[in-house]
Amino acid sequence: MSIIETKQLAFEYIRRDDEGNVEGITRAVDNVELAIEPGEFIAILGHNGSGKSTLAKHMNAILYPTEGVVWVDGKETTDEEYLWEIRQKAGMVFQNPDNQIIGQVVEEDVGFGPENIGVPTKEIWQRVEESLKTVGMYEYRKKSPNRLSGGQKQRISIAGVLAMRPKCIILDEPTAMLDPTGRKEVIGAVTGLNRSEGITVVLITHYMEEIINADRVFVMDRGAIAMTGTPRQIFSRVDELKALHLDVPQVTLLAHELKKSGIGHLPEAVLTTEELVAALTGSGRMGRNH
Repeated sequence: MSIIETKQLAFEYIRRDDEGNVEGITRAVDNVELAIEPGEFIAILGHNGSGKSTLAKHMNAILYPTEGVVWVDGKETTDEEYLWEIRQKAGMVFQNPDNQIIGQVVEEDVGFGPENIGVPTKEIWQRVEESLKTVGMYEYRKKSPNRLSGGQKQRISIAGVLAMRPKCIILDEPTAMLDPTGRKEVIGAVTGLNRSEGITVVLITHYMEEIINADRVFVMDRGAIAMTGTPRQIFSRVDELKALHLDVPQVTLLAHELKKSGIGHLPEAVLTTEELVAALTGSGRMGRNH
């Protein structure tokens, strides 16, 4: 059974004037159908306004479909009886960690969620310790979140979600407000969770470099899924990505231009600098088939 599935999902934002009259309707998600299997690392790409964040909010029952259905672990998101169960199984991490961190001390913040759902105190502290160790932040457990960097704060946010023991973590542009070091920290932690813990990851982003380790990629445009495939399949379609106002990693673009200039032995899509060097020198092997 899929951990997340959508069927003919559509969502419309309704704009109203001061008197409550409808001024306009924007169809932000348009007939999206996808199925995410347990343990997958899924990336959802798209430019601003493509509908990717709106789609993400349906996976955690923050938004409900205008049309169609969303299931999380077999439960329909519009069924109020299962609302909190759905939100525990599909945890959400947002752009700004400051909006999710509420505790004055790191370990208290991470333990807030489990405490709220009545987890026994002894188990809360076990979960806090495990979650902080998983994201590499255990040594900061006694510190104030206010003294941490953006990347460290975001890892604390992820630990807070982990402490709820979710089956899936949805990250809605979690690195958008971070510097390159913070972005690397967070993506490293997320990839580790998926690979070592088997947690399903749904990463919403517009940074192409962040999706290299994904199993599958969905590219959105105007609320619909425009492309789907592995990272390597997606990055082999450079011109189509540009038409959708999306960049590609610099190394992928360089390889694409070299190939166009007549260096024919280069592979269809290069994902890393190491792959490009190996292809140009004829040494080594290509990486994963993603």
